[in-house]
Amino acid sequence: MYQIGLFARINHITAKTLRHWDEIGLLKPDLVDHQNGYRYYSAGRISDVHKIIFLKQMGLSLSDIDRIVNGGEPAEPFLSERERELKEVIYESGLQLSKIQSYRETVRADVFAGYEPVVKPLPGCTVASLRRVINSYDDFFTIYPEMGKQMEADGAVCEIPEYCFTIFHDGGYRSEEIDVEICEAVVRPCRGSDTVVYKKVPPVKRALCVFHRGPYSTLGSAYAFAFNYMEENSLKPSLPPRESYIDGIWNYSDESKWLTELQIPLEA
Repeated sequence: MYQIGLFARINHITAKTLRHWDEIGLLKPDLVDHQNGYRYYSAGRISDVHKIIFLKQMGLSLSDIDRIVNGGEPAEPFLSERERELKEVIYESGLQLSKIQSYRETVRADVFAGYEPVVKPLPGCTVASLRRVINSYDDFFTIYPEMGKQMEADGAVCEIPEYCFTIFHDGGYRSEEIDVEICEAVVRPCRGSDTVVYKKVPPVKRALCVFHRGPYSTLGSAYAFAFNYMEENSLKPSLPPRESYIDGIWNYSDESKWLTELQIPLEA
């Protein structure tokens, strides 16, 4: 005979479980010492414990297990009913999984619609540069005129066609507290000032480029598409990314017509 603690360890269950099974009449001990209340189990009860555990693992309730183990009822009807329940759960779960996958594909198609990735080199150039941490994209509308006035005072001559881009030193899209460097390609460097400096920006051999049509506030979807595309195609970014502004408020008051090219340098 085994005392309850040792019997529990032999069967890899807790003494608390055995006490509970005793209380509900599922597995009574072979002997109870009425002087100290200790429960004792014989080795022959080990098979009963394993049968209970096995049936419980299949999802049968303790009341159903009691009817099988102690009531002498055949297990097959209970197992058939449990099988039916599981198949129903699997079917319903399959439907839900299918809906989740369908929804994801729909969202992905809506968010990434119209984006066409292109890998191409970016030219080197001499630029007028202004670097600043801004609160949001809206700050561009005041910074650009400020930069333009300084460049005019410096006697800077812009390249034709114009090439204006912003380098994002944070390494990706942010909606606030953005570390930006605004660059405007110029024919030659000027003396510069505390606000605007002139420097050379080296060429980039390969960059993933994506055109985004719409306001700057929705550029996050272009970034999501670009980084997802790089992951799927084993491309590694060589940050920081750039945004080249092709059409904006200077051409269209309608934000839906603004055109920005996201440019992400790639590792060789």
